[in-house]
Amino acid sequence: MDKPLEIRFHDVPHSDFIEARIREKVDELEKYFDHISSVRVVVDKESKRHNKGNAYRIRLFIHVPGKEIVINHNQRADPAREDFRFALREAFDAAFRELKEHKQKIRGEVKAHLEPPQGRVIKLFRDQGYGFIELTDGQEIYFHRNAVVNGDFDKLEVGARVRVHVAENESPFGPQASTVRVLD
Repeated sequence: MDKPLEIRFHDVPHSDFIEARIREKVDELEKYFDHISSVRVVVDKESKRHNKGNAYRIRLFIHVPGKEIVINHNQRADPAREDFRFALREAFDAAFRELKEHKQKIRGEVKAHLEPPQGRVIKLFRDQGYGFIELTDGQEIYFHRNAVVNGDFDKLEVGARVRVHVAENESPFGPQASTVRVLD
């Protein structure tokens, strides 16, 4: 790290035990992602007027090239968070997931969302409420009137350009469209 680890205690007395656990967790993050430039950890307790103990809240501010990762979402009401170790694990697990996602983006490993295939309506059986689409690769796909978005089945004509989501399971007619969106 470029800057030393910063640990702040807010409404919680300083604890060598807590600080040591935080340092261990930050070391694990650095072993996984070695481009961390700084980490600030804020430890506090939710102060509610209850007779029972209050939950710990661990907030992380992690600076990496091009981004600041902020972990602050572990604030839901959960009695387990009255145990510091649980709250710490929850916060650092979230940080690890964020760093993993950031690392994948840097490496270009994030999945690209492909556009659904396009095709043209080649057969239409209005009376029975279904038809067939030929995709650009030549594959024929069955579709039912209920798969057509916005109730546009009655407006469809043979030759209409459509975008299709193909369902995993096949119909009795072969591959089936789960969603058909008219493009023209």
